Amino acid sequence: MHFHSGLLLPILFVIASCPLTLRARKVAPLIEDDWARRPHRAAECTFGKQIRELGSVWFADLGPPFGIMYCIKCECIPVQKKRRIIARVQCRNIKNECPKLTCDEPILLPGRCCKSCPGDMNIDIAQDLPAQLTLEEEERSLKHFGTLLTGRTSQSLRRDNSNPTAYNGAYNYLATGRFSFHRKNLYYSFYLSASTPRPRNIQFVDGFGSILEEQAIDPIGGAYQNATGKLCGVWRRVPRDYRKLLREERLHVSFIWEPSSSLTGQVSRYRALSSEQFSSLLEPTMGVDRSLMSGAGATAIVATSSASTPSIHVSLVFNGLFLPNDVADVPLIVKLEHQEKDYVVLTEEIVVKKPSNELNFGEIRSALSGTDLRLLTRGKLSISIMSRKDPQALRLVGTVGPRATCDIYQTLLLSETPSVASGLVWAFLDRIGALRYGVQLIGLEEESPLVTLVDEGGKRRTELEDLTPSLINGLANGSLERPGPRLLQPLFNEDLSVVAASHLGSVLRGRLLERPVADARDTAAPILLRRSTKEPIYPGPVGLIWIAIDLDCSLHYELELAGFPASSQEPRTFRLYLETMPLLAQGAPVARRLLEEFTGYSLEGSVTGLSSMELYRIESGIGFLEVTDKQVTHVLKAPFKARAPFSCLPHYADNDIASVMYLPGAGRLEDFEAGACFHETRFYEEGTQWTSSSDPCSMCHCYRGLARCDTMPCPIVPCATVEQPPMPGQCCPTCAALVTVEPNTTIKNNITRGCTLAGQYHLAGSSWHPYLPPVGFDICAICVCDAVTLEVKCPRVQCPPLECDEKIAFRPDKKACCRQCPVTTPRSNTTTTALIDVAHLPRDQALPSTRRTMEEILSSGGCKYPLGGPYENGMEWHPRVHSHGEMKCVKCRCKNGEVRCDRKRCPRSLCNSIAYQMKRGEYVADADDCCTAQCRRARRHHRNNHHPAPRHSVTPRELS
Repeated sequence: MHFHSGLLLPILFVIASCPLTLRARKVAPLIEDDWARRPHRAAECTFGKQIRELGSVWFADLGPPFGIMYCIKCECIPVQKKRRIIARVQCRNIKNECPKLTCDEPILLPGRCCKSCPGDMNIDIAQDLPAQLTLEEEERSLKHFGTLLTGRTSQSLRRDNSNPTAYNGAYNYLATGRFSFHRKNLYYSFYLSASTPRPRNIQFVDGFGSILEEQAIDPIGGAYQNATGKLCGVWRRVPRDYRKLLREERLHVSFIWEPSSSLTGQVSRYRALSSEQFSSLLEPTMGVDRSLMSGAGATAIVATSSASTPSIHVSLVFNGLFLPNDVADVPLIVKLEHQEKDYVVLTEEIVVKKPSNELNFGEIRSALSGTDLRLLTRGKLSISIMSRKDPQALRLVGTVGPRATCDIYQTLLLSETPSVASGLVWAFLDRIGALRYGVQLIGLEEESPLVTLVDEGGKRRTELEDLTPSLINGLANGSLERPGPRLLQPLFNEDLSVVAASHLGSVLRGRLLERPVADARDTAAPILLRRSTKEPIYPGPVGLIWIAIDLDCSLHYELELAGFPASSQEPRTFRLYLETMPLLAQGAPVARRLLEEFTGYSLEGSVTGLSSMELYRIESGIGFLEVTDKQVTHVLKAPFKARAPFSCLPHYADNDIASVMYLPGAGRLEDFEAGACFHETRFYEEGTQWTSSSDPCSMCHCYRGLARCDTMPCPIVPCATVEQPPMPGQCCPTCAALVTVEPNTTIKNNITRGCTLAGQYHLAGSSWHPYLPPVGFDICAICVCDAVTLEVKCPRVQCPPLECDEKIAFRPDKKACCRQCPVTTPRSNTTTTALIDVAHLPRDQALPSTRRTMEEILSSGGCKYPLGGPYENGMEWHPRVHSHGEMKCVKCRCKNGEVRCDRKRCPRSLCNSIAYQMKRGEYVADADDCCTAQCRRARRHHRNNHHPAPRHSVTPRELS
């Protein structure tokens, strides 16, 4: 089958360009209030349903019936749009580039565009596909990058501006950053000087100033950023071309405060970052020459060794320390000294061969005493760099503190013996260098475990710290104020383990591993996912997940799993689910959403498009996370809550259950049809009935999402002797007489003997009216629990014969079982008493004729009907079923001796109206009872089978 390529290209371009066109903003706003939060599309191409990164090349796959078009080559190319780089799909027909063949009968091989001669397997178009590095190779080549942002480093890109003399309000701001590349994501971390506010935006730009990526900065920051004083984030799915810019040190980063206030610095490779343990941001101090030091700053990369001979290595990146006549071999002094005491740890001199206005480099190495090393780890030392010619006028000073990288250490605690216990631990260094930690243990609450930090880097394990004093009920949140080199060295080397052991032999162990912080990990604590079953196994599967919601209402998650049995088969596949419910109560309906299916034991991802009500439930703590493997042999689950920005929450969210379930944005109505009734602290499914917990003599049922309750009416007890009051657990009185079973044997009514009907227990010999939702108690029938056989029988009340013309008979009220004659009709006192005492039956619309004999009616075209009759020819009526009474939604008609019964048909417009009323939680009129049930069944049938339900005629056999 052949297609003309000229016809395929227009189709192809429509498919490739539509997603980009739909997302573009067509009309610019008149006033852009918050310029910092302008939407910026990532440099990615959308082709069909697939996302392609910038620079990728592929053959167009148009799907059935076309398939892969090997002669249509597509590329994701960068396009300049003002200062921004956007991505666009470009496809072209390469069939005209096929080489000329000399054979008479060329053949087309599978997966090729050009034909070739038989035996020639190499002839085809050169696809110019560049050789790609593996992900592991890229991660190794994209490490140890940093930057220094000062007013002086910002000048290189400003030279190309049309107005190079424009005022820069951020010229004296100062920041230093670190970058790490992991799984196609570029994580960034920054320290800001004390006088530098958090920027509004961060931009990644190329050497020409074109914006490659732009992100808004949260002005508040999360739990980790506030505790450490750092600025953390991530650029996800960095395109291949931009990774090349990073590798070649041609990428720049900019902070934006206002359109006229920004700082820019080059992202460069610093080898010293491979061993960085501490960092410092140096800025001009009081008393310096501001005319010479304006826009100056420095950063220090500090590494230490606590071996037999402690030592320190400091790498410096700086500018602004030179006099106007300093052109070559300029000496500078580097000092490390105590911040509070007049005590100098070391003084070294470095020489800058050729000073630069933008960046200069230097380094020092020196031995250090154990005491000085402890002062350094506790944040007591500062580092300064100054001009030897004029140290007072040209001087930069900064405190040595935790390294600038945003990282956190975490581990899952696995049991070393068959157990149900599990746990997690996380830790990080805050802005003053204290080690903050969190511990969660489950399954060891009764064993009083000891929790310790252990160094496992040497030949034998060394216990370093005891965390048990802060452990309460399996939870610990504390800090070690002065961690020394003895603890920090194994922490940085990932040799520090956490051990929880009890006197009963239970042992949990895990090694703290470094993880980058961005989005999800910028929260207070992770969540422990564990099994719901209680049988002890080894190893025990367990999970750790971080959850956060950003300013754009996107949910971010970072998941790690451990303890799953090793398998030599294919990589294990897992699914991550999000569940929410309107209230954390028994029977609450659950909305379930698949977040992601993945392989391996770690996952980083995000989800957009969550409704405001789903986010409200997550913030309220009524959300759950669940991880299952593909075979659902292991299920890990945990409740969670996450803070959501106020702008993401519904403005009408409150504690009203109806609003939580039915307000717009709460989810599809069908998601909550099962379990939609809330009553007395729990939920009940649609159509169920129960006894009220506050009033045992009230029966309730769930109808149209609302709980309705009725007080139990008591039938008249026909006692030959004395009537006794209700027994415990019963609502109606019973007879006190003895029941004879066999000659010379009697059985008393006993609470241990009775009958059960519809889940309700009734004493032997008791009587009651049946409860038939949604009508309520049917007082026209009386059920009796036989005292001998314990069988339940529910005969209906027989109406007395009328003493007047039935045309003038009426019902005294809506629930009356029997019709009665007008007051003017004479009747005996006995008949009146009988009418008062009997129960009531539902209203009939037509009754079988009694004026003629059955033979006469049938001979004239009448009908014989198993549920009544006979009926005259042409008569219509609602059939009555013994257990439910009158069927109001079914109408029967007698025509020429045949009976036809049909359910009431409701127009689609009425169904839509009823669905809208139910979604808003409004009451639907009783006149729509038939249509409400019918519309609900039709909606369920359409949802399950995707085609409308056929019209259903009801046969007499079905009714009986």
